[in-house]
Amino acid sequence: MSVPQIRPDRRALRRQQTIAEILDIAVDVMTVEGVNGLSIAEIARRLGVQPPSLYKYFPSLLAVYDALFERGMREHLEVLRAAMADAEPGLEALITGLEASGRWCLENRALAQMLFWRPIPGFEPSPEAFAASVDMVELQRAALAEAVRRGELGPSADDEDAVFVISVFISGVLTMAIANEPDVRWGEGRFTPHFRRLMRTLPTLFPVGDDGRAPALGP
Repeated sequence: MSVPQIRPDRRALRRQQTIAEILDIAVDVMTVEGVNGLSIAEIARRLGVQPPSLYKYFPSLLAVYDALFERGMREHLEVLRAAMADAEPGLEALITGLEASGRWCLENRALAQMLFWRPIPGFEPSPEAFAASVDMVELQRAALAEAVRRGELGPSADDEDAVFVISVFISGVLTMAIANEPDVRWGEGRFTPHFRRLMRTLPTLFPVGDDGRAPALGP
């Protein structure tokens, strides 16, 4: 007896394709006009429809931002996870993952600004959109815990304060790079090459043993 094939719902498929197209257009607009330059009218113009037609897909501009936040955060999370998986566990995985994060942010500046600088007045991501951000922090905490287990960092690094410190390092470097050298790739220019040097200070900030010394990091 043959098993009947389930045909895809063409209407649902077309709807998802249209939503993806709307979000692609929104990223293009933000890249040119700035994150706050996004509007339903401009998305509709580029899509070739009247603005009211977009409300079949998104009830408001903030809903578009929310979908962009979720898609961007999930994409960023996968970049971070893949880079960390390919590196030596512990501190090196954390540094490698955050360097991949930095590259992604420079290559996707509009999305990165929305995700990490929060420039949109009145916008707060929904719990669903924010979920990947929680996963991102947990990846970093797991790498810090592994660095403690391996003797690269002291026990105090297995704590929220250490997450705050590395957030300051990566966001500070990226802020300076985007503000002053937005078209310079990660690892070049005046700012991003210092990121690994900053991360090498972690053993001093979270020392192993009573003498405050920790094993030196590799190149």
